Amino acid sequence: MAFLKSAWRILVGVKDALVLLFMLLFFGLLYAALSFTPKPVATVSKGALLLDLKGVIVEQPQEADSLSFLTSAGPEMKEFRLRDIVAALEAAKTDGKVKAVVLNLDGFMGGGQVALSRVGAAMDALRAAKKPVLVYATTYTGDSYQLAAHAGEVWLNPYGQVFLPGPGGSQLYYKGLIDKLGVNAHVYRVGTYKSFVEPYTRTDQSPEAKKADQALADALWQDWQDEVVKARPAAKLAPYVNDPVKVVQAVDGDVPKAAMDAGLVDTLGDEAAFGARVAQIAGEAPDGRPGGFAAIDLAAYAKSHRPANNGQIGVVTIAGEIIDGEAGPGTAAGDTISGLIFDALAEKDLKALVVRVDSPGGSVLASEKIRSAILEAKKRGLPVVVSMANVAASGGYWVSTPADRIFAEPGTITGSIGVFGVLPSFEGALAKIGVTSDGVRTTPLSGQPDMFGGFSPEFDTIAQAGVAQIYTRFVGLVAESRKRTPEEIDAIAQGRVWDGGTARQNGLVDQFGGLEDAIADAAKRAKIDPAKARPYYIEKEPDMLAQFVQNLLDDSGQEQVKIPADWLGRQAFLQRMWAMQAVRDVRGLIEGSAVRAACLECAAYGPPKVPSRAEQRSFMAMLLSWL
Repeated sequence: MAFLKSAWRILVGVKDALVLLFMLLFFGLLYAALSFTPKPVATVSKGALLLDLKGVIVEQPQEADSLSFLTSAGPEMKEFRLRDIVAALEAAKTDGKVKAVVLNLDGFMGGGQVALSRVGAAMDALRAAKKPVLVYATTYTGDSYQLAAHAGEVWLNPYGQVFLPGPGGSQLYYKGLIDKLGVNAHVYRVGTYKSFVEPYTRTDQSPEAKKADQALADALWQDWQDEVVKARPAAKLAPYVNDPVKVVQAVDGDVPKAAMDAGLVDTLGDEAAFGARVAQIAGEAPDGRPGGFAAIDLAAYAKSHRPANNGQIGVVTIAGEIIDGEAGPGTAAGDTISGLIFDALAEKDLKALVVRVDSPGGSVLASEKIRSAILEAKKRGLPVVVSMANVAASGGYWVSTPADRIFAEPGTITGSIGVFGVLPSFEGALAKIGVTSDGVRTTPLSGQPDMFGGFSPEFDTIAQAGVAQIYTRFVGLVAESRKRTPEEIDAIAQGRVWDGGTARQNGLVDQFGGLEDAIADAAKRAKIDPAKARPYYIEKEPDMLAQFVQNLLDDSGQEQVKIPADWLGRQAFLQRMWAMQAVRDVRGLIEGSAVRAACLECAAYGPPKVPSRAEQRSFMAMLLSWL
């Protein structure tokens, strides 16, 4: 009886705690709504469309989380949806109320070459329509200058710099730490170039991985230079990037002047001078603020010019890591994506399906679940066209295999057709503190995988065979899709990552083109009148609470991450963000799907992702528990 009373008290306590948590959440949001004072913004309907891009451009932003809003434990860098920016720029081209388009790139952290090329093309179209396009920044790096090159006027702060290091850098390797901790990383993989597991098994990059990674970096760098030179042909780009020391020494260390002399920027001036210049074109700020100008808010403008989502060409977005189970936007969860596709097929009169992929892969099982849902569309007679964005590698290529046609861009990162599995065991770590294990077995696999006593040779053999079988399946899917033999695909697979240009040459993609081209091709295959070819974006609608929180965040005008404007501070910030990738790398050893088709190299070519404080706390707790 005493036990039952104690159990009842525990249940009541849990119930009371949940009620208290709900009440705190409710009243916290209510207080935020009642006491919130938005940052004053002089909203106008006529002036310069302002793209104040403090954050990153992504294919699919993550959904605002109410608990993150209250605890500051969620994603902390603002995300701008690519298609919203493009739609706003295209609308501005013929909108007489938009006198100019202005990009403020102080705080812009990137978006990937393919996404930025698409924004650049929209900027080119604005200039062709005689619409002034001006851009300002204190520091230009690779991503921000890729956008700036498409502007008619490029302004640089007199204390700023154009810093163009090109792709490349260091990758963290954890083998030494793992050995010191006594952790044993059991790796099962297929693919000479499948380097995802190397940080757990090596202290440096293998020669095969380095060769492939160098080829990828060189191809992407050449593609970036070609775009910049085409957009700004008078610029002396080659000497500026190939011998920066000589360029700077030629002007006695005056770095901004070096950028001016190279034709990379047009004017040196601070933000107030830039604002005064914009005001000459678009009008003064309504509040009369010095250096201000009549600015049209991007978020409001994009929302008012967003096309109706009622077409017959379904567009499903597979963005972010592919994981098992369910998740919100910005992460490609197998159950969520497949469910969205099934619902759309059942509820909408779709005539074709376009799959927009911007993912480095992840779980094999989740990738297969998404692929099966796409195949259901094909079984119903819908043509399927894949549009690859910045990255469509490993699991991102797995989900692309049902396509009738694959579109990519020269800067797309794709391939990485390989499979691996990784599991840790802790017998060495436990032995360091005097803990051992023993027991009985009835078969060679009893108690396996034994994370405390070590894995048996029989388990290792079977695990490797399972991974090899999945690789064979992967190669077979690609061979069937590309109408090639498995031997031909195996020769270009082996986990190797390719740039879009090379992938087109070796047959992994069919042609160059963006999302609009894929939609047009799908319409043609479905025999839809091109004039009526409109998309229907298959996405989960945010709930009312998420919309409310997002509106609060949007209205605040406050960035959650303080991004340095000076070039040295910016580079240090970037290095910290890449270093925090260790949070995910180490957690990936012990969490999530064990068998994956994922790409290690891909992370280096996209915008940095700031780990939430919750991730950082859990990482520190994990390290302390190991130590």
